[in-house]
Amino acid sequence: MWPRSLLFALAVLLVGCSSSPTADLVLTNGTVATLDGAHGDVEALAAAGDTVLAVGSAEDMEAYVGTDTRVIDLDGRLAVPGFIEGHGHYMGMGEAQMQLGLLGTPSWGRIVSMVDSATTASTDGAWVQGRGWHQEKWDATPDRMVRGFQTNERLNQVAPETPVYLTHASGHAAIANDAALEAAGIGPDTPDPDGGTVVRDAQGRATGVLLETAAGLVQEAVEVSRSNMSPQQRRRRRERQVRLAAEEALANGVTSFQDQGASFETIELYRTMAEREALGIRMYAMVSQGEVATDTQERLAEIRAVGAADHHLTVRSIGEVTADGALGSRSAWMLEPYDDAPDDTGINVTSMDRIREIAEIALEEDYQLAVHAIGDRANRETLDLYASLFEEAEGSGAERRWRIEHAQHLHPDDIPRFGDLGVIASMQAIHACSDAPYNYERLGAQRVNQGAYLWKTLREDGVVVGNGTDVPVEKINPLASLHCTVARQVPGSDTTFTAEEALTPREALKSYTINNARMAFEEDIKGTLTPGKLSDVAVLSHNILTGPPERLREATVDYTVVGGEVVYTRE
Repeated sequence: MWPRSLLFALAVLLVGCSSSPTADLVLTNGTVATLDGAHGDVEALAAAGDTVLAVGSAEDMEAYVGTDTRVIDLDGRLAVPGFIEGHGHYMGMGEAQMQLGLLGTPSWGRIVSMVDSATTASTDGAWVQGRGWHQEKWDATPDRMVRGFQTNERLNQVAPETPVYLTHASGHAAIANDAALEAAGIGPDTPDPDGGTVVRDAQGRATGVLLETAAGLVQEAVEVSRSNMSPQQRRRRRERQVRLAAEEALANGVTSFQDQGASFETIELYRTMAEREALGIRMYAMVSQGEVATDTQERLAEIRAVGAADHHLTVRSIGEVTADGALGSRSAWMLEPYDDAPDDTGINVTSMDRIREIAEIALEEDYQLAVHAIGDRANRETLDLYASLFEEAEGSGAERRWRIEHAQHLHPDDIPRFGDLGVIASMQAIHACSDAPYNYERLGAQRVNQGAYLWKTLREDGVVVGNGTDVPVEKINPLASLHCTVARQVPGSDTTFTAEEALTPREALKSYTINNARMAFEEDIKGTLTPGKLSDVAVLSHNILTGPPERLREATVDYTVVGGEVVYTRE
């Protein structure tokens, strides 16, 4: 197959020297931030088919306008490369829109009230599900707490018979009422699963809170409750999840999505939808760790794809392999105990022996590997593993582009190892701001100041630092994450969090575009608005590269373009 750049050059040449090729789309009279050093910021862009044809002045682009060209007057707006979500959970994003949305709820009482209303509206004892609660972000502490979490007593009062299952905002904890615990077979003698904890009170009673893999016990019961669905009903439900996720992503200017942990079944769904042009965005699907074993290596080879369906599906990565949990649930794996829980160092969710097994398969099958590591011990253990494998295998770490997802809390000794090993730091700036209120409580000033959310430090070490939202942990809003990258502002206050790690607006924008393209081996086809690359564009209401950081929070996505086609317009 000829290189995309050569095909583009030949297409332009065949048009002839006497006239310019005709564009299908022209964006003009604004600022186009190409993020390409050879072109800089220009006034206009022309696209033909799914490719950027030319960039330059508004006058220059007039030569590409024909009778069928769609011309959009930017009227001073800013056009940037389409945002690439560097770390998210696509089916989870769709699923979150089909249940109670608990992000931002101010109190446990408000959540109980929402469950009460949903239970009243439920029919035939159908499960009530929700996602997004976070005990550290409520304006009042519930009356009864065990190990820093509320108990399920109030859920039992409003839903004594209807199973209720509510996932923590981080995705690393959940709370279930007694009806749901019973459906999952969780009783007084149920042991904690490997890598998880059933939180119990002083009398040994399950409080309903489930950490890490323990939540899977109830998730299995949820799946059993859907066993009466026909294959057609199940397929329609999953396709609806994909459509809802695509609509939400495109409305936020996201044109490409790096999906952390897709099953073989989900990847096949992506493939068939992509082939019939129904996927909506460009998908970089990572194979879930649960699918990877020695007896599935042939399946990995079969399902591998790079740029399939006109660059709408790529499968060449395994992730995210979960080394530990999250800071909010105190399940991030730390070298030293938590300051607010002196007997607790977090949870090693997936044993390092199992992660090594997955990593060795990734090497054999030439797959990228992405490991979830939030705590400083999880990061150290992962770097140790990568170092040992890179030493044994041919080719450098930089060539393999193996990733650590989150890389939130690092011991000072481990910071330079990212650059030395060529390991990518796939981070989510929005977490730095949303977690800021309880960081010092959890870890103390020294650990936070020396190793928390080191965007600038890692970047200056030459590390590829990506950006994302970890949706549905946070809303898929790149502008909110970019604001945190630049301002490091604690929500609801005028204070900043480790402000010395802030990036400039242009550096931040690169972290959500070209850097994320590099994380997926796709910098040659996306991430900048360079002639010959894919014409994926987000048009913002105003220029976020100038003025104070508040301009990032005030901006809106007015148009989203995928492959030269306008797929979203803000009403």
